[in-house]
Amino acid sequence: MEIIDRKENPLLNRVEIEFRWNHEGSATPSRAEMLNGIASIEPGSNRDLIVIKDVKTRFGMGSTTGLGLVYSDKESMKVEPSYMHERYAEMRSASADAEEESTAETTADVSGGEE
Repeated sequence: MEIIDRKENPLLNRVEIEFRWNHEGSATPSRAEMLNGIASIEPGSNRDLIVIKDVKTRFGMGSTTGLGLVYSDKESMKVEPSYMHERYAEMRSASADAEEESTAETTADVSGGEE
């Protein structure tokens, strides 16, 4: 994986990395492989706070380009649409899923107890 461009976006609290992945003679890398690649390139990044967008592979070429968005915290990721969160849900670590479930249970307990 090679970085084409790296921009820090303080307004959205993220780093935007344009990348090119040369995979001559093999299949297009999976979304999970791209997540791991971005996490290894960006120091201090958390795999659970990365979103991959704009992935393009040209027909007949072993080169894929894309955009990796590395957020600094969970709160900043709320700018992403819900379908993006659902798309990456199965790739997130178990600790992040447990945190979301405990938050949902706490909310349900509070609203359920008042009725």
